[in-house]
Amino acid sequence: MRYLRSGPRRLHTQEIGGPRAKTVGLRSGEIADRNIRVILEAIRRHGPLTRMELGRYCGLTGPGITNILRRLAEEKLVTSNRRTGPGGGATATEFALRPEGAFSIGVKLRQRRGEAVLIDLSGQVHDRVYIELDSGDKVGLLHASVRDMVDRHTTLPIIGLGIAANDWTEDQSDQIAAMSTIARPYVENECTASLLAERTIGSSGREGGLAMIIIDDDVQAGFLIRGIPYSGVHGRAGSIGEMLTGPDNVQLNTVVGFESLRSRIGDEAFTRLLQGEEFSSPSLSQWIREAAGHLLDPIIAMAGFLAPSVVMIGSDLPQGVIGALIHQLSIERRDTSTRPLLTPWISPMKPASFSGGGVALGAALLPFLNTLLLPPASA
Repeated sequence: MRYLRSGPRRLHTQEIGGPRAKTVGLRSGEIADRNIRVILEAIRRHGPLTRMELGRYCGLTGPGITNILRRLAEEKLVTSNRRTGPGGGATATEFALRPEGAFSIGVKLRQRRGEAVLIDLSGQVHDRVYIELDSGDKVGLLHASVRDMVDRHTTLPIIGLGIAANDWTEDQSDQIAAMSTIARPYVENECTASLLAERTIGSSGREGGLAMIIIDDDVQAGFLIRGIPYSGVHGRAGSIGEMLTGPDNVQLNTVVGFESLRSRIGDEAFTRLLQGEEFSSPSLSQWIREAAGHLLDPIIAMAGFLAPSVVMIGSDLPQGVIGALIHQLSIERRDTSTRPLLTPWISPMKPASFSGGGVALGAALLPFLNTLLLPPASA
């Protein structure tokens, strides 16, 4: 099976909010590549669609749409059926996404643990494994997990590997490429991957801004501005864990990060939380209150400077804990005993659409966004 574009890349600087390079024209092959992506993206988002409906969505001519649909059918990425009319009779032919036409693996990497998922073209998860990592052999353990997943699904057309990590290097990508039968991985930081998952297959609308806070070993934030992830200079936008917060003026990571939670509730209870178990305890409730009191400071800053339409919070913690944290944040924002002003203008807060903030899902979308679907700057 051949695909529309080959060769891994990060999102270009103009796609993630950096300085825009000199504008250049598109060659004929690049125009064809973009038109195919436009059609496939329209079918993925709005399908099934007829040729006439595709013309309204995409602005392309009938013959051009027909040629593109023929190619997508040959690639087994779309399927066609006769649409049933109001009276029960068949009308025009409609085209729908064929999710099993392409698969991708995405990996989220932290210092000591990781998560790998296998998704189809619609974003549906078909396999998920959790990885215990050793900083001395992170590449080897990652390769073994990806190889095992590929071996379990040898009949599927797996087109690529995406990695979401904040400390991944080009040398490590070279090592994985040398070991693996999958092409060189696409790499993004964790918050960008999370935002791509929300934007592409999550509940977030495409208009307006979105702020995503990821609570893990540290606390990070990512920003989606007009549908494009913003990473800042050297990808450092959103390093909110280093902020001094709260009335005691302490670093956010030391109060909200996982090490703080572990030390407060104990190793056994912390492990149960990461396994998805919902429970309550006085020590967990105390952590939620302290975390909300300190997390509100960067949220106020985001609301004041960026005014996102929503602030999402994602984590490997259970949904009940995230929900309790958001509820406590709503209490904190009305408390004038520690802050002199009410903050009714803060953006609405809600949990991320996916477990873990969707970081592994966003990583798995990277090969699709680089080969088949429209990247953020184009959609």
